[in-house]
Amino acid sequence: MDGKRPTVASLTGMVAAAHPLAAQAGAGVLSRGGNAFDAAVATAAALNVVEPGMSGLAGQGVASCYVAAERRVRTLNFVTHVPHQFPAGRFHDREEMRKGAHTPGVPGNLAGWCELLRAHGSLSLAEVFAPAIRLAEEGFPLTEMNTDHINRAAAAFRAFPFFDDWNATYTAGTGRVALHQILRQPNLARTFEAIVAKGPDHLYRGPLGEQMVQYLASHGGCLTMADLDAVQPAWSDPLSLRYRHLTVHTLPPPSEAFQLHLTLAVLESFDIGRLEPHGVEYLDMLWRTIRVAAGERIEHNKPDNETLDRLLASVNIDRLRAQVMAPGVIDGLTEQWLPRAPDMNKENTTSFSIMDAAGNVVCLTQSLGDLFGSAVVIGQTGVCMNDFLYWAETDLRGRNALVGGSRLAFPTAPMISTVDGEPVLALGTPGSYGILQTQPQALVQYVDFRRDLQEAIEEPRARLFDGRVVHPESRLPPATLAALAQRGHLVQETPPWSILVGGMQGIARDPASGVMIGGADPRREGYVALA
Repeated sequence: MDGKRPTVASLTGMVAAAHPLAAQAGAGVLSRGGNAFDAAVATAAALNVVEPGMSGLAGQGVASCYVAAERRVRTLNFVTHVPHQFPAGRFHDREEMRKGAHTPGVPGNLAGWCELLRAHGSLSLAEVFAPAIRLAEEGFPLTEMNTDHINRAAAAFRAFPFFDDWNATYTAGTGRVALHQILRQPNLARTFEAIVAKGPDHLYRGPLGEQMVQYLASHGGCLTMADLDAVQPAWSDPLSLRYRHLTVHTLPPPSEAFQLHLTLAVLESFDIGRLEPHGVEYLDMLWRTIRVAAGERIEHNKPDNETLDRLLASVNIDRLRAQVMAPGVIDGLTEQWLPRAPDMNKENTTSFSIMDAAGNVVCLTQSLGDLFGSAVVIGQTGVCMNDFLYWAETDLRGRNALVGGSRLAFPTAPMISTVDGEPVLALGTPGSYGILQTQPQALVQYVDFRRDLQEAIEEPRARLFDGRVVHPESRLPPATLAALAQRGHLVQETPPWSILVGGMQGIARDPASGVMIGGADPRREGYVALA
């Protein structure tokens, strides 16, 4: 197929996920009569097993959903809060929050999975967890990415006092794994079985939670049972914006996804389709727009409804467009309220998209934060904790400051697009703050430059960092990159295919025929599986 992945199409349902076994787990549930919500929980739990450094039941996440029976988009936020007893002001350097028992936000993924199933699923928890339990018990062959992640993490975590439990879980105590070695996680299998028997209360009000609290406390953590008891995934109406012929829906605040809509609102005012897809004029305008939108998000993070309306109002969009068009260099922050050195380790989240034959759609992004989160595995449970507090701000003057009990903002933005109320596209990606940059890049390729979905995902993208630094994939023409450098962008050498720019998984749908077209990002190990 001329070096590109073939187009995958279906009438009966599909799952696009970052690991083939997870996609297969979700598609199997669809084939056995489950709907997209059942398949989403099966896929999410399977990813806990086969992509363990990226996400898990003790992580956090968000989902955008199209509920066919109600003909509407709903969003579910299970990014939770800073533990109430967190010592605000104790930590002054963000790097202090990267690893350790003091870094987890309150786990939200399990609650989110169970809420999806409760609200719109059709199968039991036992049925949707069965693939993950089987994969954890029987094991699976490690892929190239699995092997790299585990070995890299093992080398970095050796000095931690809690390393032994992590090491026992992922390397059987050897400190290293090999490609295609079988990874078995019997402790995680037993944990999933207990959750099937007892429900999510096994974590949020029961023995697993008590063990988690005690283990973290023994290593300096501050999570409490009151924190776990307070977890409540939040349904809301989506934040919706018209872009060309699409209505794009994603998470409202406290999610940081409104940066995506700010970017699209400014891009809407340009006649992008007449520009060269990888030309200087287009990329200069695109990168400048991304910087301006990021600055608005950082300055107004966690906006209330009145502020959000003002940010997305035409008068403010006109002001932002004028900044993009003004002469001179745009030099600004892209991540947090204070500048910091670029973090080149950005692949530690996962996203998947699911559609079923009835028209239900789930686009879900979940994470442990950094690679293997906090690096803490809770004893003999197989449960790896997140480090979501690393993504809040240690400086208490920031808009997403580390204050006990405060709801965390996070830059995940799974999106569902509709035409005349019918779902036509689900698209999500990992990538930390790059999520809010790379999703509009892929959407423009799909909508404005009329690439098919797989091509739009494969097209070269760029990741912007603080100041004027930009990492464009080197498949872009060298003369173009040189011209962009002349315009003031600090272009940094980047591989032709870079995980810095995410790992998108998407599904497009023709509402007239019901045909679904899947796309999986070759920057990750994702595949599309059919029901």
